[in-house]
Amino acid sequence: MLTDIEIATQAQMKPIGEIAKNLGIEESEIEYYGHYKAKLSDELFTRLENSPDGKLVLVTAINPTPAGEGKTTTTVGLGQALGKLGKKSIIALREPSLGPVFGIKGGAAGGGYAQVVPMEDINLHFTGDLHAITAANNLLAAMLDNHLQQGNKLQIDPRKIAWKRALDMNDRALRQITIGLGGPLNGVPRQDSFQITVASEIMAILCLADDLEDLKKRIEQIVVAYTYDNTPVKAGQLGASGALTALLKDAMKPNLVQTLEHTPALMHGGPFANIAHGCNSLRATRLGLKLADIVVTEAGFGADLGAEKFFDIKCRTGGLKPNAVVLVATVRALKYNGGVAKTDLAAENLTALKAGIANLEKHLENIALFGLPCVVALNRFGTDTAAEIEMIREVCTARGIRVALSEVFAYGGDGGIELAEAVIDLLENNTSEFKYLYDDEMTLRDKISTIAQKIYGADRAVLTAEAEKELARIVEQGYDNLPICMAKTQYSLSDQPSLLGRPQGFEITVRELRLSAGAGFVVAVTGNIMTMPGLPKKPAAELIDVENGKITGLF
Repeated sequence: MLTDIEIATQAQMKPIGEIAKNLGIEESEIEYYGHYKAKLSDELFTRLENSPDGKLVLVTAINPTPAGEGKTTTTVGLGQALGKLGKKSIIALREPSLGPVFGIKGGAAGGGYAQVVPMEDINLHFTGDLHAITAANNLLAAMLDNHLQQGNKLQIDPRKIAWKRALDMNDRALRQITIGLGGPLNGVPRQDSFQITVASEIMAILCLADDLEDLKKRIEQIVVAYTYDNTPVKAGQLGASGALTALLKDAMKPNLVQTLEHTPALMHGGPFANIAHGCNSLRATRLGLKLADIVVTEAGFGADLGAEKFFDIKCRTGGLKPNAVVLVATVRALKYNGGVAKTDLAAENLTALKAGIANLEKHLENIALFGLPCVVALNRFGTDTAAEIEMIREVCTARGIRVALSEVFAYGGDGGIELAEAVIDLLENNTSEFKYLYDDEMTLRDKISTIAQKIYGADRAVLTAEAEKELARIVEQGYDNLPICMAKTQYSLSDQPSLLGRPQGFEITVRELRLSAGAGFVVAVTGNIMTMPGLPKKPAAELIDVENGKITGLF
């Protein structure tokens, strides 16, 4: 089979104006970025404001493994398959970060014959949204340090700076740095650090803001530092909100692209789900619901991270009410969760599969907590045996859950017909009784405990002494009613990557709490999670090249 990039470069794309026209978008509402990419204008939002909403389907997955699950590929393929069945569908995805593209995880445009194109553009600079977010983040950092340099009128304590610089790249050397060295003209010396752009609060704000006005108000509320007497200092006090909003004006507009089969795709925003809230922009999802009968969107990593945050943060913030969930799993990944080494996953192993299915069962239980109907998409590999597939079907059927085989990687939309039919059946014959996991009025401590115990299956959540101090400060400032955004390893239901399957008898340790007042949530950092990833021993960047003007080695 051809590689992803070979398939993508051979695709016959339609001009993006034609894709937009099929959605009923007028020429004046499109802002072109070349032939195959466009941004959608604010005027389109205004025109469609009172149009009815379509149905919203979330695609999530079991905990990711080195064996691969194919969540984004399934999302793309499902959108294509729904089109083949005569449904007016749109997929809504996150934009890729350059960190994983050049690191180890890869891009975020799907795979095989279920891809979003132009794949190379999407995985690299795209329309510049992440660059704009990086610039806005670092302008705020520069204005903060300039305030210290120019007399520090606000009496900011340099030891209590909360705002970090950002870079859309995996660079572990920037996790801890010292700035302002070299004399008085070079700023106030202090310790600082970088985080990857997708972990920036600016990214979260862009993905949760209603419009430019709301974006500016949220930026004003960012807590960047504390004074010597522990009073919070906000971005608005530095006079930064106007300039940051100007940098983000175009980045706020959703991007329109297409799949290999010309299904419309809205790609906008890209927070990671293990260190941020893991969903594409609220603005893009809302627009999709006005333009199509069915919107298929995804949330990052497993349902314990992306889906929980989609429901408790994104849906709560935007008033969204999802209608159904697709939970992606593979035989290979479940066997890995059952203790099989990656090198041995091709061999049938019903004992290990039975043990690994516990991970799938826990995610199904979690989705039920939110009152949503669900179908399991079993992403099929050539090594899967009939007995292995039947075992998964039996377990799911006993829970009243339908299993649909998906072969969209190899066959595109044709390989997703069974899944699309199952999703349509869910939407037509089941009623969503969507509810949040916790109420706003619950304390931050109880919200953390609720997520840890109900979603992860932990015995309890434990806060370190430092986290306890941060919690007290956040509560004192009046932010106890905000949702929680858990920063946790994606590989396990616990905060320890090595605990696979469905671990029992463990604690979740919160070592740090970070207030994201502009985004409207509190980040609880657990385990050894890093907000600035590093490159692997052999990064993907070593394989990428340009030959005769064409990019090669990009997956």
